[in-house]
Amino acid sequence: MPKNTKVTQREHSNEPVTESVADLLSLEHPMDYKSSQMSMGLSPGSTAPVKALLPSPDPDAEDGRPAWNNKLEYILAQVGFSVGLGNVWRFPYLCQKNGGGAYLVPYFILLLLIGIPLFFLELAVGQRIRRGSIGVWNYVYPQLGGIGVSSLMVCGFVGLYYNVIIGWSIFYFFQSFQYPLPWAECPIQRNGTQAIVVPECEKSSATTYFWYRQTLNITSSIDDTGGLNWKMTLSLLVAWILVCLAVIKGIQSSGKVMYFSSLFPYVVLFCFLVRGLLLKGAVDGIAHMFTPKLEKMLEPQVWREAATQVFFALGLGFGGVIAFSSYNKRDNNCHFDATLVSVINFVTSILATLVVFAVLGFKANVMNEKCVVDNAEKILGYLNTGVLSKELIPPHINFSHLSTEDYAEMYGVIKTGEGGQL
Repeated sequence: MPKNTKVTQREHSNEPVTESVADLLSLEHPMDYKSSQMSMGLSPGSTAPVKALLPSPDPDAEDGRPAWNNKLEYILAQVGFSVGLGNVWRFPYLCQKNGGGAYLVPYFILLLLIGIPLFFLELAVGQRIRRGSIGVWNYVYPQLGGIGVSSLMVCGFVGLYYNVIIGWSIFYFFQSFQYPLPWAECPIQRNGTQAIVVPECEKSSATTYFWYRQTLNITSSIDDTGGLNWKMTLSLLVAWILVCLAVIKGIQSSGKVMYFSSLFPYVVLFCFLVRGLLLKGAVDGIAHMFTPKLEKMLEPQVWREAATQVFFALGLGFGGVIAFSSYNKRDNNCHFDATLVSVINFVTSILATLVVFAVLGFKANVMNEKCVVDNAEKILGYLNTGVLSKELIPPHINFSHLSTEDYAEMYGVIKTGEGGQL
């Protein structure tokens, strides 16, 4: 310290110290902290390297893990993973089984209480640790790595039977280029000069016969393999080739595929919805869907199946959600992602259920009309044979154009007149 400073002079005098710390520091020479040897750890006369003055590198880039090209690819990947057969097939089935609208209430409650929190947890864990399912569990605790291996095995089994379903879809896709469609009518077989409908198809339906006999070529028992079904084998091979091409370069290739594989099903589903709403009886089916059977809500089985569907629909515990989120940056807003994907998943389930119930309403209407025609022919036969009196038939009833309302009125009159014997 210089000898002529106030601090040095004060040390050799007996006067009391009255200056503040700020006054003392103001009298000293300013220090250049950028060139300080203490802060830089450099020897005297050396210069600070440029690298020390640059900002620290991005920790997400240091681990060498690839990242999504943009946020849209990531959202489409999560939507494509979560939305599947569970939404298009299983959800409408459970909705019809468990009381229509009464099933939607417990499902929505459990989605808020269980589904979205657990979905967010998997997103956050994968995004923070930036590893797949096996790596995440090894990071949490090495002895829990078996959970990650188990989830990988489950994904493998799911991939096996999902590719079989894709193979069926590919087979039907190529068969649909024929006109008329091969499942539109029962096949005709010739017995000498006589052409007759295949008896097995006539007993069931054209679609059922095409599925079991021409598509699967199913045998009567599991002991009889029936040989190699080369049509389905080629379709399954095409399905696996498509999957391999989609994931051959990781997320760089699968991310591009998501634009088609995640969006095209919505286009098809919307087309099915428009076509279904134009069918006769579609409104009756949709009304049945939203008419709740409140007594069903008190059954524990409904809540258990709703909880199972929440896990199945969002893909919780499979490891795919963790794997997809691990390619995100650590500062990504996964709260928003979890809510958005869950809402899209729920809306997709409702949309698919509308399509299914619209078609079910149409099918029920067709079956009802067929039943009316068959029963009207029986009643007409009873009238001709004298079993029933013609006085029981209302005068405005026309058997050639018998509506459902007229049949219900006529049946009620006949049932009352016959004393409830019909």
